[in-house]
Amino acid sequence: MASAKILVVDDDPAIRNLIQRFLSQKNYQVQSAHNGQTALSIFEQFNPDLVILDVNLPDALGYNLCQEMQNRTDVFVLFLTSRSDAADKRQGFQQGGDDYITKPFDLQELENRVGAIMRRRRVVTATESKRLVFEDLVIDPGRREVTIKEEIVPLTALEFDLLHYLACHPGRVLRRSELIQEVWEYDYVGDQRVVDVHIGQIRRKIEVDISQPSLIQTVRGVGYKFEAPSQPKNGKSDIK
Repeated sequence: MASAKILVVDDDPAIRNLIQRFLSQKNYQVQSAHNGQTALSIFEQFNPDLVILDVNLPDALGYNLCQEMQNRTDVFVLFLTSRSDAADKRQGFQQGGDDYITKPFDLQELENRVGAIMRRRRVVTATESKRLVFEDLVIDPGRREVTIKEEIVPLTALEFDLLHYLACHPGRVLRRSELIQEVWEYDYVGDQRVVDVHIGQIRRKIEVDISQPSLIQTVRGVGYKFEAPSQPKNGKSDIK
């Protein structure tokens, strides 16, 4: 696999240069920008796999920039910001962020998070690429698409991975810690309730009634389980 391309967007030149040098030494292709306008210009030309994005930029709010970039491609976004409140983190994930690190930060931790995100780019095996069909809901890992009644459901990369993992284990209760380990793919030391934020986002997109979710059910005090409306028909070419 070719080395991943990373765009670093931060108005602090010291942080920007530090990250760029560090990740370049780890064999990533790295470019940087100091504001939103420059970031979008580089984004179009560079087509990064991941954007490391500050929230507070001179000419833009990182949350909005994240949405604009993800409207153009399926790029991963890792927020790196001094905003440490739970509400800020929640907003970052709700706006499409795949991960969230607060400043000051540890370079080794940053590398771990970047590596975990990049592993989601791996080529899926034949077994993993089989479509899961649950009545009107179709999850296609080969195309990384989810459809309901043949209409595409717009999910972020992390939302897709989380839904796919749940759907691959229908009826099984999955703890938050297991979901973080399997989907985020690293030992997350922060609040495991980050899973709840992403589950909430997925529910808003696939559930008929989010106040009474039927597909992704909460197991109080433990985690979540995917309740299939019918057994999955792996590999079906047509939606029945």
